[in-house]
Amino acid sequence: MKRQDDRRGDWQPTWRKPVGILALMLAMAIYIVVVVTLIEPISRWPVLLQVPVYLVVGVAWLLPLKRFLIWMETGRFSPPE
Repeated sequence: MKRQDDRRGDWQPTWRKPVGILALMLAMAIYIVVVVTLIEPISRWPVLLQVPVYLVVGVAWLLPLKRFLIWMETGRFSPPE
């Protein structure tokens, strides 16, 4: 049984994947620079305040990732229906 994904005849390269990878790397670099600049002031806070901040900062970059990867694959920002 052959899946639809296995068809290779209609595959066409798109500009979205290389541009998306470059944009993702640039966005991650900017995010890292912003977070690293915030570390020094946050490190002076009590540990019980630092933990939630680091949890949020550590997970926040994942939130837009799903829609961005969908766009790279399909050209739309929402999942296919």
